[in-house]
Formats: sequence, C-alpha cells, structure tokens
Amino acid sequence: MKQKEKSSPKQTVPALRFPEFVDAGGWIERKLGDIATFINGRAYSQSELLDKGKYRVLRVGNFFSNNNWYYSDLEVEDDKYCEHGDLLYAWSASFGPRIWLGEKVIYHYHIWKVLANELVLKQFLYVILVYETDKIKSQSAKGLGLLHITKGSIEAWKTPIPSLPEQQKIADCLSSLDELIQLQNKKVEALKSYKKGLLQNLFPAEGETVPKLRFPEFEGTGDWEEVGGDFLFDPITNKNHDSSLPILAITQEHGAIPRHLIDYQISVTEKSIESYKVVEPGDFIISLRSFQGGIEYSNYLGICSPAYIILRKNRDLSNHFYRYYFKTTKYIQDLNKNIEGIRDGKMVSFKQFSEIQIPFPSLPEQQKIADCLSSVDALIQVQSERVEGLKSHKKGLLQGLFPVIGEYEGYVF
Repeated sequence: MKQKEKSSPKQTVPALRFPEFVDAGGWIERKLGDIATFINGRAYSQSELLDKGKYRVLRVGNFFSNNNWYYSDLEVEDDKYCEHGDLLYAWSASFGPRIWLGEKVIYHYHIWKVLANELVLKQFLYVILVYETDKIKSQSAKGLGLLHITKGSIEAWKTPIPSLPEQQKIADCLSSLDELIQLQNKKVEALKSYKKGLLQNLFPAEGETVPKLRFPEFEGTGDWEEVGGDFLFDPITNKNHDSSLPILAITQEHGAIPRHLIDYQISVTEKSIESYKVVEPGDFIISLRSFQGGIEYSNYLGICSPAYIILRKNRDLSNHFYRYYFKTTKYIQDLNKNIEGIRDGKMVSFKQFSEIQIPFPSLPEQQKIADCLSSVDALIQVQSERVEGLKSHKKGLLQGLFPVIGEYEGYVF
C-alpha cells in the first residue's frame, strides 16, 4: 500500500518585498503556538494588591499607560516576572502587544509573556502580534462585538513567516518608523507643554492684576480690569428654528460640534428638538461638567439641548481670548467654587457664572494673546497630522509587507 504523503505547509508571498528577498520563495504559514510560548501572569486577590510594596504589579489597566500602579510583597515563580526587553501581550479589555522597557515587575494573569522559539525573532514576533491584533480590532469595529481571547485561540492563529534574515529586515524597517513616530509625538507633547506654560503666564495668576508675561507694546499700560461674567456676556434662549439645523454635541475635546462629525449617536424625538436652543458661531455654552472646564466654544451654527446655557458677547471683545481663558486652571478652579451638584457632575447657573471675576484687558491685548495661542494651536495641529500620517504609512506597510491569507481562525467574539 502506498503511504500517504504529508502535505507541505501553505506558502504565500506579500505584496511588498525588499529587493534581496524577491526570489527567496514564499512565506510559510504556521500557528502561533508553533513559533511561540504564551505564559500567563499571576492572579491576584484585591487584598494582595498594595499601595506600597517590594514589586510593582503590571496589570491590564496600566499596560499601555504606566499609571495607577499597585504593589506586592509576594515572591512568585520566576516566569511570573517580566524584565526589560520582554515581549508581553494583554488579552483582556485593552489588548495587544508591548515590549516591556521598564524595570523588573510582576505581571498580572490577564497578560501573557511571549517567548519566541528558533523559528522566529522576538522583534518580528512583536510585529506579527501588532498585525494580527489590528486585524482583530478591525473585525470588532465592524460590529462583531467585544473580543475575548483565550490562550488556545491565540495559539491557533495562523500567520505566515519568512526566513530569519527577512524577518530582521522587516522588523528593522518598522522599528525605525516607530522611532520616527515617537520623535514626532515628543514634538507634539513639547508644543502642548509650551502652550500650557503660555496659558499660565499670559493670564494673571491668583491675586495678580497683570500677567507674568506681557508683549512689549503693552508694558506699562496699566492693570487689567476685572468684571463679572454678565458684564461681557448675555444668556441667549433662541428656539426659533425648524429643526433642520445640526444637533451639536457639547464636548470637552471638540467644544460644540455637530454630532455626526464625531459619530455621537443619541436618539431624540422630533418633539424634544422643538425645545432645543439655537447656537451661533462664536457663542459659548455652559457645560454640565464644570469639573472638566465647563465653558465650551462653538464654531458652528446648530442647536443644542435646552439644558445648556448659551452665552453671547454683549460688547466688543475677542472670542478666542476668552475661549483660551475659560480653559485655564485658575478659571476652572474659580468655576468649581460655586456650583450646584447634579448626578452627572456639576451645573453652573448664569448667576454663578456672573459672580466670577473675569479679566478684561484692552481689545488689542486680547487679540495679541489670542493670536499667539492660536499660532501654537496651529503648530500642534500640523505636528499631530504628521504623527497620523506616519501611523497611516506604518499601517500601509504592515498590510503590504504581510501576505493576505484571509480571515484567520481561533478567536471568539
């Protein structure tokens, strides 16, 4: 009887390939469990997690942020520690890979330490996990639900891998791109820090009547006047609309913005929309969340819930000067001194807004400060777009440098 031949591993070729590997043959498809070992961390009871202790405990909640650490005094097995350079994968909630670059810590049960074998380089295994995780998240974003990954499922994932030299080339390419992204992110953070310093110094500090930093043309022009909010703004209640205007979401990140621009979906009835207030470009809105900075600015014509108080200037002033001032730490602190508690945060009435003293320098000085801060915002925007451009470029490279083998098996939604 003729012996049945063993089938050869499936081979595939990526769309993009470095010149020296064009004729190197196809990538061989393998299960992740055949090229790597996944080791669970240690499970902890809440009583074993301390505010202080000998070892830090790396959990899913601080896997990417490095914030909110717990500690432990327990001595655990050697494979339950991770050290500088280890490859880790979080499989619960915020999931994905990370190369640990910190000190020795104990890692939690919802994290795996991933050990590469002789078939794959650790740096390339990290790239594989990034690529496969992005595919999973893409499936989840299509409405397939929240992913739960088991050890058996991740070991069953099939992925093509090339030779070790080609792995190294791809890992080096993507690593250099990651370094560019990190450098670009540092530029953005430096500009944000610079802006924060300007906000602290271009407006008077507590108990002061002039700012620490002042443009030369305004030196010696006297103190800034301080006035109540009602001296500068009136509350506006205009419900004269036919419900065709866009509904605005009042957000901390974007200010007042049409809901469809940020995919903000809340069902409202036609009847309730009739009571909505008209917001014009240049209006301010007193948000319900004063602890986050409760005065938001609108660049848009639209309508918003009658729960919000709309403010419109009643004299000649720079809207953008006050857009920046209302986000200073000092003003937010002043705002929170006089509030009414509600279930979802804090509510500020127009009366309370009016009782807070607000700086009112000359219009030319207002405009100068607003222009300065706007120019920094423009720089932040440009540098942030470069970050997104690099990330998009990396995503395209990942898609091109890896063969497409269809939807893989082994994960559960």
